[in-house]
Amino acid sequence: MKFSLRRLFSGVLAVSLIGGAAGLLCSCRRGFGADAEGKVKVVATIFPVYDFAKRIGGDHVSVKMLIPAGTEPHEWEPSTNDMLMLEEADLFVYSGAGMEPWAEDVLGSVQNKDLVALEASKGIALLKTEEVHDMEDDHEDDHEDEHDEDGHEHHHGMYDPHVWLSPKHAEAEMEAIAEALIAIDEENADYYRKNLEEAKKSCEELDSAFREGLKPYEGGYIVVAHEAYGYLCREYGLKQIGIEGVSADQEPDAARMREIIDKVGEYGIKCIFFEELVDPKVAQTIADEAGCRTMALSPLDGLSKDDIDAGRDYFSVMQDNLKALVSSFE
Repeated sequence: MKFSLRRLFSGVLAVSLIGGAAGLLCSCRRGFGADAEGKVKVVATIFPVYDFAKRIGGDHVSVKMLIPAGTEPHEWEPSTNDMLMLEEADLFVYSGAGMEPWAEDVLGSVQNKDLVALEASKGIALLKTEEVHDMEDDHEDDHEDEHDEDGHEHHHGMYDPHVWLSPKHAEAEMEAIAEALIAIDEENADYYRKNLEEAKKSCEELDSAFREGLKPYEGGYIVVAHEAYGYLCREYGLKQIGIEGVSADQEPDAARMREIIDKVGEYGIKCIFFEELVDPKVAQTIADEAGCRTMALSPLDGLSKDDIDAGRDYFSVMQDNLKALVSSFE
């Protein structure tokens, strides 16, 4: 961390005790507002868990996304106003597995004793980063590592955190969110269960579409902006070659770029994938050198505000991902 969250929050409390400053803070913070009255107030870190919480909670929740739309989540840090928003919340949902390495510091600083914290990926069998690399090199063992016993001993970079790119894991995260909402708001338990059942059906349909669409290309390679697609590749028999590592801020050197260009030729790869939040110039350079086309493939962890305002959700983006993947082999 670049600063102490505990020190930050202590300062916030001290300032908020001063009448005029308190009014200023209340007027500028990203709070829930009057329309959240009578609803479960949820703060979700990144787009996938934000979308899942809205889908399961429906009309009975007010959900705020902590990391602003269009922001690369690996490098983001919470502000004073973000900390204050958590003081109003009933539920804090983070995906976990190292995606939000600051989450535990945040929870240690919040004074809201009624806040329920949910690590949505807890219990999902995680891929270690070295296993993600092994996928590229054809070492296809099925070893899976789960969270440590207490579920909180992850170090940033130890695991691939992009669990939601498997529809089965997305379903597991939605189920965890439903259970948390039911525990907080038992009166509306049947409503949350109904929404969960509908979401499960959608996940099953999405999984079937991926299996059917990608079956002809099983064992095929995809070149992606960063190694975010380990769970998707494991589920549907693909292999990823990442221009960058599991974190999108790991720049490739010239030797790595040459290695990728050589593999593009060796495996007959026709497309290089780029991402909205990652500078596409490296992907375009590789594509130009290798004589490939480029297409977008979304890891969903940072959709743009325009996409969210247009009603784009987990399922619509994943359907677009499937179309792009199939097209990349044609």
